[in-house]
Amino acid sequence: MANAELIRVEVAYAAAHAQIIRQLSVEPGASIEQAIQRSGILEEFPEIDLAVNRVGIFAVLARLSDTVSDGDRIEIYRPLSADPKEARRRRALKR
Repeated sequence: MANAELIRVEVAYAAAHAQIIRQLSVEPGASIEQAIQRSGILEEFPEIDLAVNRVGIFAVLARLSDTVSDGDRIEIYRPLSADPKEARRRRALKR
């Protein structure tokens, strides 16, 4: 397959200790999961579990089976470390 037939996407992940954005080319019709697998991020961040971590494209939640488009930024989201409502409640009590 010639490079002209490939589309460009980015895969982004922000761990507590590092942030990474990988640019890669994939075939048209590739899924989010295929792009993530090809990016190499799963090998670099073994804590990512695609059965648990949610994903999105430009901050819009998506499914691993969704197809990517040229220029998409695929984001892998970490689970929340604290319940946002509880954190707000604790901050309010401190005041």
